[in-house]
Amino acid sequence: MNVFLGLGVAGIVLLALSLIFDGILEGLFGGVLDGLFDGLLSLPVVAGFLSMFGFGGAIVLGATGLGAGAATGVGVAAGVAAGWLAWRFSRALMRDQTHATPRGTDLVGTSGSVVTAIPADGYGEVMVRLGGQPVKLAAKSAVPVARGAEIWVEASLSSTSVAVRPVER
Repeated sequence: MNVFLGLGVAGIVLLALSLIFDGILEGLFGGVLDGLFDGLLSLPVVAGFLSMFGFGGAIVLGATGLGAGAATGVGVAAGVAAGWLAWRFSRALMRDQTHATPRGTDLVGTSGSVVTAIPADGYGEVMVRLGGQPVKLAAKSAVPVARGAEIWVEASLSSTSVAVRPVER
């Protein structure tokens, strides 16, 4: 029983180490096995297998009168199930994609309003929405634009400034 408990504890320790050293087993063979096991030899999968093998075997050995052979069989089955679940969860997490980060060029074609009047030869400030969030930017225009006027972004000059034109209605 101590052997099974030791394997279970070793699996938990390996799982804790996988938070720091994940990817070691994949890179251990220098890319020879790339794509062959598709993450089946990752540390979380091996740790899940090892801990459930140990703890499952210890439970069967301690709770029933069955011998070490039956405890090993149940432990292997529990370990395979835990390893498979860890593999599936890690694949699902790796496929999780986020939306692209908004860029300054995404502002082109959006409308907004002037916060600080824009002179013909200088910069003012406009408020536009980028990714649903209000963003205040420096703005330049070919013609003077008064405070509160509605504008249309024509170009992104930099990450903090845009070229605008007033909206005529």
